[in-house]
Amino acid sequence: MDFALAIVVAILTLTGFMTLFSAGYSYPWRIADQARNILIALVVLVIFANIHPRYLMKMALPLYLVGVLLLVATLVAGTTIKGATRWLNIGFTQIQPSEIMKIALPMMLAWFFHTRQESISGRDFAIAAVIIAVPVALILKQPDMGTAILVAAAGASVVFFSGLPWRWLFAILGTALASLPIIWTFMRDYQRQRVLTLLDPTTDPLGKGFHTLQALIAIGSGGVFGKGWMEGTQAHLDFIPERTSDFLFAVFSEEFGLVGNLFLLATYFALICISMRIAINASNTFSKLLAGAITVIFFTYTFVNMGMVSGILPVVGVPLPFMSYGGTALLTLGTCTGMLMAISANKKYKDD
Repeated sequence: MDFALAIVVAILTLTGFMTLFSAGYSYPWRIADQARNILIALVVLVIFANIHPRYLMKMALPLYLVGVLLLVATLVAGTTIKGATRWLNIGFTQIQPSEIMKIALPMMLAWFFHTRQESISGRDFAIAAVIIAVPVALILKQPDMGTAILVAAAGASVVFFSGLPWRWLFAILGTALASLPIIWTFMRDYQRQRVLTLLDPTTDPLGKGFHTLQALIAIGSGGVFGKGWMEGTQAHLDFIPERTSDFLFAVFSEEFGLVGNLFLLATYFALICISMRIAINASNTFSKLLAGAITVIFFTYTFVNMGMVSGILPVVGVPLPFMSYGGTALLTLGTCTGMLMAISANKKYKDD
């Protein structure tokens, strides 16, 4: 066990549960569900922490192929909720295949570049782009922009860490910026509205801008030291939407203020630094790339969630890692943490 990583994850999980207890005072079943979710994630973490990276590498290709097939099955026969087809009924339960790709895609790319580590060429980067594009396109089709961003970021990080030339990186970024007008035309109406609301949420304060405005009020009302645990009026008077999940950070900010936010930022910064240290000290290319991608996953989750709650990014439905309510996200994060522990424990073994 990597004790530094375990301590930081435990602090975030306990802080999140404490905040959720306050935010979910009128949803007692969510508090019980979250306790169960944490226990399940802990079991998954322990299981993956005991799997040697050589076996993780063997799982990469089958897991990726299964994930893509499940995404296709979701589009064909998935369950549609609120206009989005993201869930697949497998009889005894429903699963969200896009969550699988958050782990499967970086594993697949890490395996791919590990097998070509002696002579990575431009052709390999082109193949990697296709490997990323297939699941991202299927997830966008659902539609689920938030998960698509996370999956694409995880995949792109592996490509970058594998040695993508800087001139290629700048060319890709330039092409992406130049393509923004085209991307805008393909966006759905509600996605365009989210971008416009970001620029000025006051244009629809009781509609599209309500989430952002209420979150900003909660953050500002917390002041320097906050109102105190269980004393947040914005949350307890039901002004903050989705306060136990996507907007839990607004509840935390109101109750613990600027001081609490600085503590939270320092804890997430420690999580990212520890994860990157594990990646740097990993034993082989596969482990290095996978650990680097997991680090980026942690960073992207945190940055996007805090960004959308504080009004600097559009609302895309990304949870705050280890804190927000939700079993699927906790399961994914527990798996990632377990993999990091396995990589850290086997850093002396070089498997080619």
